[in-house]
Amino acid sequence: MKNKELNHEFEYQGFIVNGFVMLAACLIVIPALIAAIFLLVPDPESALAIVPAVVLGVVLIVMLTGFFIQQPNESRVMIFFGKYRGTFRLTGYWWTNPFMTTKKMSLRIRNMDVAPIKVNDKVGNPVMIGMVLVWKINDTYRAVFDIDTPPDDVVEVGKELKVVNHKRSAIDSFVRIQSDAALREVASHFSYDNEGNATDEITLRSGAGEIVALLEDKLNERLAMAGIEVVEARLNYLAYAPEIAAVMLRRQQASAIISAREKIVEGAVSMVKMALDELKNEGVVELDEERKAAMVSNLLVVLCADDPAQPVVNTGTLYN
Repeated sequence: MKNKELNHEFEYQGFIVNGFVMLAACLIVIPALIAAIFLLVPDPESALAIVPAVVLGVVLIVMLTGFFIQQPNESRVMIFFGKYRGTFRLTGYWWTNPFMTTKKMSLRIRNMDVAPIKVNDKVGNPVMIGMVLVWKINDTYRAVFDIDTPPDDVVEVGKELKVVNHKRSAIDSFVRIQSDAALREVASHFSYDNEGNATDEITLRSGAGEIVALLEDKLNERLAMAGIEVVEARLNYLAYAPEIAAVMLRRQQASAIISAREKIVEGAVSMVKMALDELKNEGVVELDEERKAAMVSNLLVVLCADDPAQPVVNTGTLYN
């Protein structure tokens, strides 16, 4: 034990006994205590009867206070008069030294929904971003001794007394605050989107895999000091802040309209070219450059207009 470093978790190697063995021992001590009490009744002043009864009573009380049950993915931090003795992880029914302080720690995976927070992206636009965090404790020493918390309180809820576990609430609060800080740091390194520019720059909207990987790295850096491991982090909310959401929506709508118009014009030009080529190849009519220009203009108006065109039948001759 002297050679072990006391700034990290290690396995408990101290005295511990199967709980059922000690339960059988208690069942043996109880009849002995009853027999000593009966011996005390006939002669209450006899020291030979008083001493065994007192000793057996103290032994029984000490034995009954050392039992505990441990389920899978749970652990006990063993502390003996302020000194860390190790972490016990085996499951089952156990008995240990009653003077050993045991702090129960859950090693199970926990889920946290980090509410959306307002941050400024790389170009200064305010955005709302939130995430879902999956985490667990992997170093019980750091989780117990490196996070300062007040002792548990007993509060009255209605007509019942309830124990408030400040340790768990302190760990949750630590994870939430550090998650907010890591999320702000990551979001400030990227733009919300590329604003219609054809670039390979990673953005919050398009670079999901890269953003998540960086976010998990930053979270692990911040939470490792408390013995916490990040299992997974995922963005679950991403939007512009309300004060600029309307303006950005109009910009996105304008970009979408421009892109749609480009496709429409591209298709219309292709159709006009095809029409002129077909008229020429089939010999339907011979058009000079002026009438080709007029035909192109009319076809583009018909194909690119939002409203349906009104047909006009020309009953004159071609050369009028």
